[in-house]
Amino acid sequence: MFLTISTTGTHERPATDLGFLLHKHPDKAQAFSTSHGTAHVLYPEASAERCTAALLLEIDPVALVRRGKGKGKGRGGAPDAALAQYVNDRPYAASSLLAVALSTVFKSALRGVCAARPERAAEPLPLRIEVPAVPARGGAELVRALFGPLGWTTVDVRPVVLDETFPAWGDSRYVQLVLEGELRLVDALRQLYVLLPVLDDAKHYWVAPDEVEKLLRAGEGWLAGHPERQLITNRYLNRRWSLTREATERLELVRLAEADDIGVEAIDNAVDDPAPDDEDTGTAEKTEKTEKTVSLADQRREAILTALRDAGAGSVLDLGCGQGQLVQALLKDVRFGKVVGVDVSVRALTVAARRLKTERMSERQAERVALIQGSLTYTDKRLKGYDAAVLSEVIEHLDLPRLPALEYAVFGTARPATVVVTTPNVEYNVRWETLPAGHVRHRDHRFEWTRAEFRAWADAVAARHGYAVRYVPVGPDDPEVGPPTQMAVFTIAATDTKKEEKAA
Repeated sequence: MFLTISTTGTHERPATDLGFLLHKHPDKAQAFSTSHGTAHVLYPEASAERCTAALLLEIDPVALVRRGKGKGKGRGGAPDAALAQYVNDRPYAASSLLAVALSTVFKSALRGVCAARPERAAEPLPLRIEVPAVPARGGAELVRALFGPLGWTTVDVRPVVLDETFPAWGDSRYVQLVLEGELRLVDALRQLYVLLPVLDDAKHYWVAPDEVEKLLRAGEGWLAGHPERQLITNRYLNRRWSLTREATERLELVRLAEADDIGVEAIDNAVDDPAPDDEDTGTAEKTEKTEKTVSLADQRREAILTALRDAGAGSVLDLGCGQGQLVQALLKDVRFGKVVGVDVSVRALTVAARRLKTERMSERQAERVALIQGSLTYTDKRLKGYDAAVLSEVIEHLDLPRLPALEYAVFGTARPATVVVTTPNVEYNVRWETLPAGHVRHRDHRFEWTRAEFRAWADAVAARHGYAVRYVPVGPDDPEVGPPTQMAVFTIAATDTKKEEKAA
């Protein structure tokens, strides 16, 4: 299997920067062992004007058969005929074997990490990618349908004839693929990683549940809105219905979130604290007042941190973490040894990673934090085993019929010992001078509850799942309308804890 990646440049911005982005030096020919053979990386040309990196995957047919325990895996996981072990074109055309080699050899490039040239990793490059032989179940039209919407200016697909000596035999199911355009290298590599096995419509290994996470990571920024999203998901996951459904639902949530920009903007801070009347105040006095003003968002975070410290939590889930402000605050306190931010929006997680500077963290600090993509209305085994979970300004962004699903996923399945929930108090809205009567604080809020409504919901949740609950005002507690933010702190009841320990 063979693939080349080429780019052009100038003396000021040399094309050989490609070596930094791929983390492979242009002056070296390197070999890497894989489970099915050896992957070679070399540079046929490397100058300031043009640089080409080639990935050659040399398949070991014996290892391929032995890895399959003597049974080749055909389309859909069915065993091939015994002869296929000896006469098989699959090892010699780009497929999931090459995709796995890409992820192994260019692991850092697939994450978009390049400490030496971070600005080059973040910007589009003039790229030309050539794959001499790609199996295309669906023909040239499908190849164009898959790569065309992804920003490539040229998608050149040429069928490979069965035998040039006998043209009457027609074309094979293979095509020669050339892609040209200006894209970030990380985006190009992720597209290839997903779409090569999709074109082949088969994988050389068993598709396990973790393939959903691999697909979502590699499809970040392009798959959720792709017109052929369903076909890509179905083929990538080898038509495993349960996995395809899970991936489809999560991608749809990502698409909706990105369409509305939810998670990237500062959710629930569309209305800020009432500003002091400074019209007749001097500049010095204005400055002094501004310095003393603490935003509602800051007060909310401090109230959450206090609740978590009082609970003695060492590991915390920030569910619906958005841009990562709370995650950042949690990491500043060494009492929180593990902090995980969860959000449905991949874009929000990208912003959070930049805020936290995850690429420049020390190894010890990096072990304390994780950012994962997920929907809060589905049960997720990754969320089990944490001391505490926070739902800060999250529930009001869900349609009311979906609240029971979130309740079950968090309180019924994940079951952290402490759950902190904050939400706006609609009664306080009359105090916002800039908020028209009858309007909610943020355009995406599906509802905003009174104090009585919030307490009724929280009391019912606590009773159903064996938690005790207490209520904490956040912000100025107005004697008539209450605080701007209401907070509930759920803790597993002592009797329930004993039952769980006995069951364990």
